[in-house]
Amino acid sequence: MRLALIGAGRIGKVHARTIDLNPEVTLAAVADVHVEAAEALAQQYGVRAISAEDMFEDDQIDGVLIASSTPTHADYLERAARSGKAVLCEKPIALDLARTREALRVLGTHPVTCALGFNRRHDPQFAALKRAIVDGRIGDLETLTIISRDPSPPPAEYVGASGGLFRDMMIHDFDMARWLLDEPIVQVQAQGSCLIDPAIGEAGDVDTAMVILVTASGRLCHINNSRRACYGYDQRIEAFGSAGMLQASNETETRLRFTGEPGQVEEKPKWFFLERYAEAYSAEIHDFVDAWQQQRAPLAGAEDGLEALRLAEAAQQSLQHRRSVSLDEID
Repeated sequence: MRLALIGAGRIGKVHARTIDLNPEVTLAAVADVHVEAAEALAQQYGVRAISAEDMFEDDQIDGVLIASSTPTHADYLERAARSGKAVLCEKPIALDLARTREALRVLGTHPVTCALGFNRRHDPQFAALKRAIVDGRIGDLETLTIISRDPSPPPAEYVGASGGLFRDMMIHDFDMARWLLDEPIVQVQAQGSCLIDPAIGEAGDVDTAMVILVTASGRLCHINNSRRACYGYDQRIEAFGSAGMLQASNETETRLRFTGEPGQVEEKPKWFFLERYAEAYSAEIHDFVDAWQQQRAPLAGAEDGLEALRLAEAAQQSLQHRRSVSLDEID
């Protein structure tokens, strides 16, 4: 696959490196509204820096990876579909449901391979947990606990453009919950506070949140988010069932543990998502290219993006109105 990249910022650089290391895909070009950033990243990998407009018209480009700012995702996704190019889009497609559904309508009219950047599905440890659940290792899944904590909060000015904690941060956990529970979620109950940075509260968001999800059969999922964990990037999952429990733990640099007279000491978790999910980003690109070659559905697609956003919207409404929200209310 000849894959072009839109977005030369932090996540764009991660994707450029991942593409460069994959023998099945070639980085074809880089585009960014900040031309200097596009030129610098393109020069680093010996490729062209072009405009997004030219990218969609280029017959030598098979696919587009959208890693630009969130407000541009839906437009670029639609243009990729209309030009017949495969597309891997970072989450979310849009910050509102109506715009997301319009993008899905365009995809329905112009079907192309479309993957969404829920990279955690591709993490080796989380994927192993999923397989173990499907294989029945813990019997019937009954409760799921997902912990996701960033090492430090983002700048307050980022909050407004991001869509807030539920749409920006917890949306990954909503997707993991849907993937692992594997049945319709019908009820959402959210609580949130601003305990870390008052400026985030002034921007209209929370920095600490807990959400309970209830499935059609009564399974329960608890999601715990915080914008600050002084020890690093805290990413854990516990699946509890009728025949046992599965736990996915934090990743450290070497997994080395010291045991001595003072007690046991382990390394801190990897500091942030760039390090923690490096393998997941690589597997995500591999799955996208493989789906395009085999004309199959990728592991995470546009419909998954819509459903995760519905859960985020339900959580936002639950927090705002201080009540449990039925997913039937979110349309």
